Amino acid sequence: MRTSTLDHRFDAIIVGGGAAGVGVGVALRHAGIENFLVLERQQVGASFASWPAETRFITPSFPTNSIGMLDLNSIAIGTSPAFTMEVEHPTGRQYAAFLKSVAQHFELPIIEQADVKRIVPKGDEFAVETAGGTIRSRHVIWAAGDYHYPRLDGFPGSTLCRHTATIPSYAELDGDDFIVIGGYESGVDAAYHLAKRGKSVRLFDKGRPWESSSSDPSVALSTFSLERTRRMAFKERVQLFPRSPIATVSRSRSEYEVVTRDGRVFHTPVPPLLAGGFEGSHGLVGDLFDSRDDGFPLLNENDESTIVPGIFLCGAAVRHDNLIFCFIYKYRQRFAVVAKAIATSLGLPAEGLEMYRMWGMYLDDLSCCGEECVTC
Repeated sequence: MRTSTLDHRFDAIIVGGGAAGVGVGVALRHAGIENFLVLERQQVGASFASWPAETRFITPSFPTNSIGMLDLNSIAIGTSPAFTMEVEHPTGRQYAAFLKSVAQHFELPIIEQADVKRIVPKGDEFAVETAGGTIRSRHVIWAAGDYHYPRLDGFPGSTLCRHTATIPSYAELDGDDFIVIGGYESGVDAAYHLAKRGKSVRLFDKGRPWESSSSDPSVALSTFSLERTRRMAFKERVQLFPRSPIATVSRSRSEYEVVTRDGRVFHTPVPPLLAGGFEGSHGLVGDLFDSRDDGFPLLNENDESTIVPGIFLCGAAVRHDNLIFCFIYKYRQRFAVVAKAIATSLGLPAEGLEMYRMWGMYLDDLSCCGEECVTC
């Protein structure tokens, strides 16, 4: 990292160069903020590039249309993954390339291979400690994401499983008889691709997400995934076990034993695949945020910490009351809120953010019809 960067005091530092980090970086540009930096631990879009090769976005991409609606997977006004890549359901690698193109187009000041170790409030600024030195900033936006922080401690023996976030490609998995633990999007995705390859799959979930009556894809399977469960390969080769939370996983010399909480015992010759979600990166800055009852960071109306002014949260971990902002088309609506709050703190008018209001994004407050809302 350049010495000049370490000596400089920034108005804002964004931690994370994924969809949230790049998207809020563009919003800072539109707010008239120039003195900022984006720190990415690996490369821009690294989390998406790490997806299994077969995995695609469950939210469809479609070019911006005449009534002003954004492509569901867009992170900046005037951009569209569908228009750029001509793909309706991008792969992770394709989307990573899209993020890089957006970052380059808006000339975002990004430093890659910048691993943030700690953030320390010091007076009216933050000391952002990285492997290459400490950077000072008046504001910090934590946008480091979830994917590289999988949940691995759900039950005894869960570490014997292989989390789906660590699989480069389902085509590379040896074996013909698989157990998948977790029946939400990642679990159905894994089961679908294994079944397509002629594998037998037993899919376990503590609930029954494939039969949920909710319209919110944060708690129910997307239409994209539901359609897959009706494909012939899935119906023939995937056995569903709803309301079957796992008690333990153990290993003998030749096989793995999976036991449900109601005492049923199952065996498989290969490590069970764990699709149990993600802890998220927000735990790394947990000391800078108060916590909600559900463990997520408590935020004020500007997505700012309630106990340490000046640090903001951006991305899938954002929660307000019963609203879950875990999809791009949901959490991107908070970009302008964060950018405006920082611009106001810096005494900037942020006039360039008015366009966000025209596109149906939040700017002044959080007004929403509730958790079943399909637009937020």
